[in-house]
Amino acid sequence: MSHASAWQIQRKYAATAARWSHERWRTESARRRTLRAERRPMVGDARRAVAQARAVDPQGVTSLVHRAERELATAKRRVPDPMWLFASKTALAIGAAGYVGLPLVPGRVWMWSAIAVTVAVAGTIVWALTHRPAKPEFEPTAEERDLLKRLQPEHWREHAELRGLAGTITGRPALTASGITVAVRLDGKWTPGKLADAEDNVRALLGCRTALRIEIQAGERGGWATITLRTRLAADGARMDWTPDAVGIGLDTVTGQPVDIPLDNRLTVAGASGSGKSWSSRPHMAKAHITGDLVFVDGKGEEATIWEEVCRTAVEPEEIRSTVAEVHAEMNRRKVDMKRRGLSVWDGPQLTLFVDEGRVILALKDKALTQQLIDISALGRSRGVVLKWATQYPVTSGDAPGIHAQIAANTDSRFALRVKNLTHAQVALDDDADYGPHLIPARKDMRGHGYLGGHGPHLIRTWRMTDDMVKALPAKRWHGTPDTTTAEAPSLRLVKSVPATAPDSAEERVLSIVTAAENPVRQKDLAEQTGLSKGTVSKVVKRLTDTGRVTRRPDGGLTADKAA
Repeated sequence: MSHASAWQIQRKYAATAARWSHERWRTESARRRTLRAERRPMVGDARRAVAQARAVDPQGVTSLVHRAERELATAKRRVPDPMWLFASKTALAIGAAGYVGLPLVPGRVWMWSAIAVTVAVAGTIVWALTHRPAKPEFEPTAEERDLLKRLQPEHWREHAELRGLAGTITGRPALTASGITVAVRLDGKWTPGKLADAEDNVRALLGCRTALRIEIQAGERGGWATITLRTRLAADGARMDWTPDAVGIGLDTVTGQPVDIPLDNRLTVAGASGSGKSWSSRPHMAKAHITGDLVFVDGKGEEATIWEEVCRTAVEPEEIRSTVAEVHAEMNRRKVDMKRRGLSVWDGPQLTLFVDEGRVILALKDKALTQQLIDISALGRSRGVVLKWATQYPVTSGDAPGIHAQIAANTDSRFALRVKNLTHAQVALDDDADYGPHLIPARKDMRGHGYLGGHGPHLIRTWRMTDDMVKALPAKRWHGTPDTTTAEAPSLRLVKSVPATAPDSAEERVLSIVTAAENPVRQKDLAEQTGLSKGTVSKVVKRLTDTGRVTRRPDGGLTADKAA
């Protein structure tokens, strides 16, 4: 092959490589122009900082001048050369090296070397463009840039002793979807617990705002701790409008994943006034309404106005008493039905009784009503009747408690929005009060944020469900049905059906059942048949036996004169 043919082939290859990298070249040039425009002002700032440091410390006694000069040098290095200057420097360096190292080689060798160098330079440029560092996933805010700078090991080491943190040193901080996190090495007698107790010292060293939440926990191995600054939430920017397909109550602001609560869990929701307690409960109520039956008892009445066209509601004291009594009777009816069919767990639709502002309900001082609510919380879950309780005053003692102690003890899941103080947090979350629901800022943007007991100290942002979304739910109002299943129960052996309309008083209800029975009736069967509590049935039977209207046989069975 002649030299001319080889030259043409090499030119062809070089032209192809140039065309292939042309677009990349233009992109890199634009990127360098943008970076120069952004970073050149920083060089000016660094120069002014050096001048100021030299004016303050002309003798160089402290490290101010040296640190300012290092920052100036770093700022200069971060400003890239223009693309033409970068290419010129590269070509000049290669040419100079070739000229100095090989001054007496033949011209043919120089020609082939020039071709090889051209191809190598083009390939290097393409490789650099395709393998440049990826753009950071999160762009820091001005506040985060300051905190990241102060968390650097150099800054921490210089100021830690002055802030009472000598013996600790940070690693390299990282910006995540839920804030800034950094590992801290603990020397000497330092432990993660002691570092957590020194949170005020850490806050002073970093100079962060008072409202910024700081979490200090044990690291992945001994001698290390982890500091997390919640400068942002993983749920930021997420669409929080509730839909029928939405999972659970909301999103974990640390992981961004949905947080679910089993629908058959007995739930308590606690939240101070203005924390978003009522509308944070709406997604859970809506799910219960769609999948089963929902009965809403509203002690205040405002929220019931939105739900009254959708489900069964009760606001006035007499409405509340009658509604809870119907739910209690339904719970007992299901027990008899389950016994007859040999079931241990109810297999039909779930009936959910949601009580909002339990403090108002307990303030009625109605012992029978309170006992029925306790019975539902203790016995209802296996029978498909689930009690959910909400209050802004999570206290179980005193003249006006927000929740009864026995109802609180029967709770499966606890959700707490912002509460008033640590005492409320201890009742609301029990052993998980250290999550800190009393520390949630009382800001408008923090409404609907809370902690779920057992989930971990991760704030949860609840789904947003507007009044119009509630009103758009299908209307379905539950009402108690006459108890007809017990007429077939072998244990009672009734020959007459119970009247379709239940008698008004407890005595009449008990007397009608005893009178209708062919054989003596056991007192415990009366509690199941009437839907009354065992204590109420005992009192009624005593009155009826004292007046002679009911006779108690030696074996304990109850009979009545049918002629009466």
